[in-house]
Amino acid sequence: MEVGLSLGSNISNRLDNLKEAKRRILAMPGIRFLAQSSVYETEPVGVKPEYQHLDFLNAVLIVDGPCPAHECLDHIHQIEDAMGRHRTLDRFAPRAIDIDMIYVNDQHIESGSLVIPHPHWKERRFVLQPLADVRPDLVIPGAGKTVKEILAALPPAEEVTLFARDW
Repeated sequence: MEVGLSLGSNISNRLDNLKEAKRRILAMPGIRFLAQSSVYETEPVGVKPEYQHLDFLNAVLIVDGPCPAHECLDHIHQIEDAMGRHRTLDRFAPRAIDIDMIYVNDQHIESGSLVIPHPHWKERRFVLQPLADVRPDLVIPGAGKTVKEILAALPPAEEVTLFARDW
């Protein structure tokens, strides 16, 4: 089962946080590495003014694994928690790591806290740009267009700058 993951970090050593999250994801039982994007530095979206100066590093990791989406989400939350993610009422508070499931194969899931595909993936350049690096021709369920077509049609609101090719 192919899973597209969006990783982001905007505090501490952001690149090290992405590397550690990737290491932990790839250590999950039965997970196999398929691809990774470059890392991009991006402006924060939807944050309070006091966090506006904390730019994110964002990347996409594509893996293959046997676990159902709910079980995969549980593992991801455990990784975030272990890396110091504190869930508060402010969903956009600074964080060492944020891992979102963008898609899981061609599945469409709406169950409790799990919504696949991610409900906002096609609105966010910080997700689309790295996803286009590794899956430009992918058509995510419900999108009707490829990732690269959706990226090309996105208004140029957020700044997304290449930070590192290898991580």
